Amino acid sequence: MSGRKRTGDKVSEGKKGLGLYFHIPFCVKKCLYCDFLSAPCEGEERNAYMEALLRETQGRACDYRGYVVRTIFIGGGTPSVVETEWIEGLLSLVRECYEVMPKAEITIEVNPGTVDSQKLVRYRRAGINRLSIGLQSANDEELETLGRIHTFAGFLDTYDRAVKAGFDNINVDVMAALPKQGLADYERTLEAVTGLNPQPAHISAYSLIVEEGTFFAELEREGKLFLPDEDCERRMYERTKELLGKAGYMRYEISNYARPGFECIHNCGYWKRQDYAGFGIGAASLIDNKRFSNRNSLKIYIENPLNCRGGIQKLTLREQMEEFMFLGLRLTEGISPLEFERIFGKTLEQVYGEVIRKNVKDGLLYFHGGKIRDMDWNGRQTELIPPDFGSRLALTQRGIDISNYVMAQFLPD
Repeated sequence: MSGRKRTGDKVSEGKKGLGLYFHIPFCVKKCLYCDFLSAPCEGEERNAYMEALLRETQGRACDYRGYVVRTIFIGGGTPSVVETEWIEGLLSLVRECYEVMPKAEITIEVNPGTVDSQKLVRYRRAGINRLSIGLQSANDEELETLGRIHTFAGFLDTYDRAVKAGFDNINVDVMAALPKQGLADYERTLEAVTGLNPQPAHISAYSLIVEEGTFFAELEREGKLFLPDEDCERRMYERTKELLGKAGYMRYEISNYARPGFECIHNCGYWKRQDYAGFGIGAASLIDNKRFSNRNSLKIYIENPLNCRGGIQKLTLREQMEEFMFLGLRLTEGISPLEFERIFGKTLEQVYGEVIRKNVKDGLLYFHGGKIRDMDWNGRQTELIPPDFGSRLALTQRGIDISNYVMAQFLPD
């Protein structure tokens, strides 16, 4: 089973598509920059959590009988630290209790040093067809600074084993703007990843963000973190686009690049506001325009995983529109004005005409993919003519560079 996107996968008639996310919050060691809901954990507590995760998965199945599962994402933490039997059992239970599309995209996150050849082969046999490997850097000193447990040689070994196990849809995570990192250091990481044979199908490239509550935040307050300056970080950002583009990767989202046909279907579901259900502590869900999450307490979750949800937020129409814009504009294909009107019963002009005109005039947004007749979204006409079918509204390259500024304009003051 290949993880490649196929147009032949169709949602069962009368049923909506659904993404499933399973949070496994355990890791070998907490990285120094990490603010995710994750921590090292001993085997007994880990097993108790996995048992609770299976209970929640089975117990909530009746809530999703009107859906067919398109994607499954097992994230963390480092899900590959748990025994393989738990992952096999989880996927077997999902297929038993949910309707799963035959060619569903099924992803698991792994870190080098937490998988061997046997485990990877068993993942494939269990139906996992996409791996996401956390590399972050090809420089061992940078990996040590981040608090990672592996070396670059360890990553290469894991990658080679994954390819030999039959995985042809592999994502590699890399990070820029690391402490004491220069432009040449970051370029070497990009070149090392794109030079792999075979090339990864997908690369996620993020800049380090120092989050409150992390060890890095403490170092920054003490003046001991030594991050690259803004000009250097900016150049790293530009070189990501240049080097990955030259290597054949298409940028399809602000921080994500893929070879054609290997975009992450699960994550695209988030950006397109498709329904997804989260399982495990802290896991979030969006179902029928309602957002809710499980609470973060490991103890409460293990005791009663079916009684750990926080409050349900029913999104107002305005909130749905805002999410449609600031999530959809993360994708380089942008958003469809016709889809907006179909969902919300109002045109983009009626709701966001002034904001769109301003940003088109400033060179931050543009229409593409269809003839727009002679309509003028540059503010030179009083009335706007709706775009023809097929046109989409997207961020320009300059708009992507300052996307937070653009997207903030679609939110209330």
